[in-house]
Amino acid sequence: MNKAISRGILAVVVVIIIVVAAVAAYLILNQPSPQQQVQKTLVIGVTDKISDLDTASAYDFFTWEVLNNIMAGLVTYKPGTADLELALASSYEIKDNGTTYIFTLKDNLKFSDGRPLTAQDFVRSINRAVAINAPEGPEWLITSFVKNVTAPDNKTVVFHLFQPVSYFLALLATPPYFPINPAYKPNAVDSDQTAGGAGAYRITKWVRDQELDLEANPYFYNGTPKVSKVIIKFYSDATALRAALQSGEINIAWRTLNPVDISNLKSNPNFNVIQAPSAFIRYLIFNTEMSPVNNVKVRQALAAAINRTDIVNRVFSGTVVPLYSLIPIGMWSYSPVFKKYGDGNLTYAEQLLQQAGYSSSNKLQIDLWYTPSHYGSTEANLAQVLKEQWESTGMVSVTLRSAEWSTYLKQAANGTMMISLFGWYPDYLDPDDYTSPFLDASANTWTGSHYNNTQVNQLLFQARGLTDINQRTSIYQNVQNILANDVPFIPLIQGQLSIVVAKGITGVVLGPDMLLRYWLIGFSS
Repeated sequence: MNKAISRGILAVVVVIIIVVAAVAAYLILNQPSPQQQVQKTLVIGVTDKISDLDTASAYDFFTWEVLNNIMAGLVTYKPGTADLELALASSYEIKDNGTTYIFTLKDNLKFSDGRPLTAQDFVRSINRAVAINAPEGPEWLITSFVKNVTAPDNKTVVFHLFQPVSYFLALLATPPYFPINPAYKPNAVDSDQTAGGAGAYRITKWVRDQELDLEANPYFYNGTPKVSKVIIKFYSDATALRAALQSGEINIAWRTLNPVDISNLKSNPNFNVIQAPSAFIRYLIFNTEMSPVNNVKVRQALAAAINRTDIVNRVFSGTVVPLYSLIPIGMWSYSPVFKKYGDGNLTYAEQLLQQAGYSSSNKLQIDLWYTPSHYGSTEANLAQVLKEQWESTGMVSVTLRSAEWSTYLKQAANGTMMISLFGWYPDYLDPDDYTSPFLDASANTWTGSHYNNTQVNQLLFQARGLTDINQRTSIYQNVQNILANDVPFIPLIQGQLSIVVAKGITGVVLGPDMLLRYWLIGFSS
């Protein structure tokens, strides 16, 4: 070997050694401290619960939020807006007068465990949810609209609808349409399955009602999440949630702190309180086949005796507003139909109770159910205030009963509760989502109301096939009038979103869909 070349090589080697040593020294000296390393992990605290991790059965808002972070669909809402954008799909076209939707998938899609994701996975997942037909599940979001779904090749998904549906793209942004990992049981609900789908995160640990650990999905179609690990901790009540936030155990307190806690934390310099308008509603469900609330006069009387202003002030410290329909205020076609009963109209309530055969010596005996933690620590107070309002007639006796969330859902679906308190977050941003799930007999089995009005069923079917907003508005206003007459549900209040974050947390976006997207959240440098 030429000595000059040899010396040259030696010099290069020496330079490389020096550079490597310098880099190593820099990395050692600049290695994140334990505190900095912890900041790679985002910790979110909630008082809510996950019902189950199976899209065929899960039908509650917080579980859907988790599913939206561990799974993905063809389309999604653009963060902070009501606008839909493509997700797993790269393009789509609509044919046959709005009854056929054809989607082309993005290239090289994978589930979070690295398995290839193809059009057949959409077909398998959707057909599975329909076949399982979980009693409290959301399969109606498929069966009410989709005649069949096919995959002519690995990259094409085709939906054939029974009729045109003006909001079908919004339906596709809901979990029943998400492709799930083949690890899920093919023919039964797999409630604790952690395989997930193709979302921003994958599950690494799941201890029911205690902790859910997520790590960034290296195959996520939409880039790298801002934090590599997210831990969700579940707390028994709002008091424990606030304590965890103030002790630094969690970075974010989300669903749900007490209204008074939110007010107090606004003045704390260590936290930011982020609030946004909400389409979240609270309401009562009646089992219309169970005596004595199978009498419409009884339901109307109870509607008249409710004082929403009292509820707003005493239970929620003025952080919510009274609601007089199932369709939320601010959404087109909203009509305050329950105002005809008044608020705390005891005279009218007493008249209706007398017509139903009740008196101070022959009191109406009813059971009111609530779930103690799912909607926050205000729930027992809300139930107590309703009891007081109804008993103020002098003709009603109320027994309060409670059950934890998973049991509560099953009791509702089985129709074992006489009157129950529930809340609703939107599945899709359309008046249909505040009417069909409650009033359409083919979709409302999860409520346990047993409500079935042929005229309402026909009106809702008609409305979903129309594209003219004026025609649809007229139908939904008609439906709301029937709702106020039949009273299978009583709307109570409409809320707002509130989330409290530690200083230094960035990327929290609250939009009309009210889903928290964990992959957008990070730490300021």
